[in-house]
Amino acid sequence: MGLWNLYFAAKLYLFAIGQVQPRWLLNLLFALWLVLPLEHRGLRVLRQVLAVVVGAALLYHESNLPPFARVVSQFSNLSAFTPAYLLELLQRFVSPDLVLGGIVVTLAYLVINRWVRVTTFVLLALIVVPLWRGAGTASTGTAATGAAATRVAQRPAPTMRIDSPAEVGDNEAQLNAFRAQEATRQVAFTPLSASPDSQFDIIVLHVCSLSWDDLDVAKARNHPLLSRFDYLFTEFSSAASYSGPAAIRLLRATCGQQPHQALYSPAQGQCHLFEALAQAGFDTRVLMNHDGRFDNFRGFVDKEIGVPNVTHVPVDGVPPAMRAFDNSPILGDYAVLEKWYKSRLAQNSGPLALYYNTVTLHDGNRLPDSKLTSIESYPLRLTRLLDDIDKLIALIAQSGRKAVVVFVPEHGAALRGDANQIAGMREIPTPRIVHVPVGVKLIGLQGGNAGDAGGNTGGNGTNGPMTIHAPSSYLALSQLLSNLVADSPFRQGAPAPSQYAADLPQTRMVGENEATVMMKRGTGYVVRTPDGVWVDGK
Repeated sequence: MGLWNLYFAAKLYLFAIGQVQPRWLLNLLFALWLVLPLEHRGLRVLRQVLAVVVGAALLYHESNLPPFARVVSQFSNLSAFTPAYLLELLQRFVSPDLVLGGIVVTLAYLVINRWVRVTTFVLLALIVVPLWRGAGTASTGTAATGAAATRVAQRPAPTMRIDSPAEVGDNEAQLNAFRAQEATRQVAFTPLSASPDSQFDIIVLHVCSLSWDDLDVAKARNHPLLSRFDYLFTEFSSAASYSGPAAIRLLRATCGQQPHQALYSPAQGQCHLFEALAQAGFDTRVLMNHDGRFDNFRGFVDKEIGVPNVTHVPVDGVPPAMRAFDNSPILGDYAVLEKWYKSRLAQNSGPLALYYNTVTLHDGNRLPDSKLTSIESYPLRLTRLLDDIDKLIALIAQSGRKAVVVFVPEHGAALRGDANQIAGMREIPTPRIVHVPVGVKLIGLQGGNAGDAGGNTGGNGTNGPMTIHAPSSYLALSQLLSNLVADSPFRQGAPAPSQYAADLPQTRMVGENEATVMMKRGTGYVVRTPDGVWVDGK
């Protein structure tokens, strides 16, 4: 087989470290086809050309990469990536140590192959390894459960396939029950009081690429902003791991969680959060620190916000703070928000609901005059973003106006990666990606907020936020906002802030992408792969 021995040897090594799940029979047939003697030189050349195509396709199918159809569907987006970002992604897939190791192994092979028929050992390995692994897995499964269990050659890997019909049926039944329950749930809004002391603004800050796990990786869990919120959701599920679906889910927050595919069908009017706020008496605006062109993000927002011809706040004159993965400018968060808020103060209009989207933390962003990769610069960008939001809260407090600031990430950045996905990849919506920190700040409560002045006491009168530990998602956030609108916390004699968060609807953590579903179960989770197979998450 010549150098094809290295291909199979590399695949055996990647299998050993859990990076691929080989289709053993296909690999054996492929190897036998390569050793089949051909006398005609033209046929040998043709076989080598076809082998390159077959070998690459087979390895891709066995890898932890997204399904090829997904890559093809996203090709127009991928083609917008800058060369620097593509190089950074390549380095995540192929480390310098792996390249060096490959060179050493190739040189060793060229020497050893002179005296030893490496092909014989490779063919034996392709037969023995799957037999040995299969026997070992069956033995383990019998000892543990009394039933056969086999290692699945499906994405995500490495995981254990759930072969028991009872387990498979139970997962499907639980998912179907979740779907049925969510389809019936809805939050209604009542008009905001016309009394001046009851009126307030709602500022929704939709933050790309931040999860609790990312906060831990960046060592930012103790940032002062998190302690200044009045309500902090500690078990909030974003349900999505990409920006477009995440925006749709937030903008449809007044209805229960929809299946991923349903996000691209029209929703009922009562499902649109900002439409409900508009009907409750809030003027509506959209603001972004980016152009919104990538993957038609702006189009999703304009369609799903539910307000015809919604006004986009202009950001003219704000200088770029960094460059995105497609080299488009990204503006500084505080610079954008300060410009808008000062204009809002000058207009002195009635209650306003703002949807603000920031991509400051997006993978691939580059700081000016910096050689840091986007992962290396993430802690710096995160600190800057959180500081900017802290400054916004102080600016609003100093203005004397009343406001509810909602901090809600779209999804995590997957900074850490895992056994199934490189850092930054979010095809499998694991808890590390969809488990996000969501905070709500009340600014301008009667008697003032110690938190507004930069202290650690929130408006709820306690040291730190009121933490909501129940499994939650957008419906709970909508219900909290509905409660605040129905009985303004800013009026004289308003209920204690804790009462607004009483009995919020709970939502099981279920994350979804185009062909993958993750469902939390107990202390772990299960994943339904694009192949329709349920696997235990690791």
